Amino acid sequence: MAGIDVVRFRYFFARWERLAYQGGILANLKRSRWCYLLLPFFFISQLAALWRILRHQRIDAIHAHWIIPQGLTVAIVGLLIKNMPPWICTSHGGDLLGLNGWLLNRIKRWVIRSSSLLTVVSKAVADCALSLGAKTEQLRTISMGVDTRERFSPSTTSVCSDNELLFVGRLVEKKGVTYLLDAMPEIIRQCPGVHLSVVGNGPEENALKQQADRLGIAHAVTFLGSLNNSEIPELYRRATVFVAPSIVTVQGDQEGLGLVLVEALACECPVVASDLLAIRDVVVHEDTGFLVPQKSPEAIVSAVVTLLAKPELRRQLAIKGRDHVIRNFDWSIVASRYAALIGKLVEQ
Repeated sequence: MAGIDVVRFRYFFARWERLAYQGGILANLKRSRWCYLLLPFFFISQLAALWRILRHQRIDAIHAHWIIPQGLTVAIVGLLIKNMPPWICTSHGGDLLGLNGWLLNRIKRWVIRSSSLLTVVSKAVADCALSLGAKTEQLRTISMGVDTRERFSPSTTSVCSDNELLFVGRLVEKKGVTYLLDAMPEIIRQCPGVHLSVVGNGPEENALKQQADRLGIAHAVTFLGSLNNSEIPELYRRATVFVAPSIVTVQGDQEGLGLVLVEALACECPVVASDLLAIRDVVVHEDTGFLVPQKSPEAIVSAVVTLLAKPELRRQLAIKGRDHVIRNFDWSIVASRYAALIGKLVEQ
């Protein structure tokens, strides 16, 4: 794919490989307890796949995404083979922030110590990594990036709507879509004709559709399901306001960064997002967007209605937002940071 060799591994019979998609591993484990039975097969199969690659190919460096399970896999293989190549582990947030408990924290500490370098996607995740024993000299904060030049860019032909709200993301608890739906009746009352499009799928989808019916807003909410990546930018360009009502779950799971906010801002779509530590790396309140308290439909109503009523304010936020993400989250910038990091690691 795009010049990259992709090695896929089977971990169970194809029809039962349900662990890693439709919301992610954590969401699938929460939804279906039987998925726990797949965990040992998944882990052992991944371990075997990595072992085979390192036995038969010359690898200069390894980049493992997520401390658990990928980082753990690399750390264990490092105990089994000689001349282990240097490796970087990247935490996207869910593993550090959401996987808690005595045993899991010990595993995370060991993986962090075993890695050559640890990268995290936001300051909030960096703070958590430091609390688990990561050394300052070992830690780097490098966000994920998006293509702000071509794919996620303002349109010169599309007409932006005056009453279209948009959500994009997995339909899992930490995304907080239920609070956005709770806000919709009052938004509709104050702004008749407003419509919400929800893009994505996941274990919460049926419950959210039932909630929309129960609130009497089904006519104003469209669940578009999972769309191709190529279809998403046009939705950002058309939307009046993008809403990301993310929350911190009881288990501690939360956003590591909020890359959809970067995509929306790159398309000059004004945003309303929950005031979480990781999201502050992307959204500066009343400068590149609006931040509201999490789990507060009332706050969502206030921010959304304000933006719907003030097109000039939306325009100002959108322009500043795009400038902010171009300077900090463009693919070329992120890629150059990782290239430099891996280059130095290989040279050592």
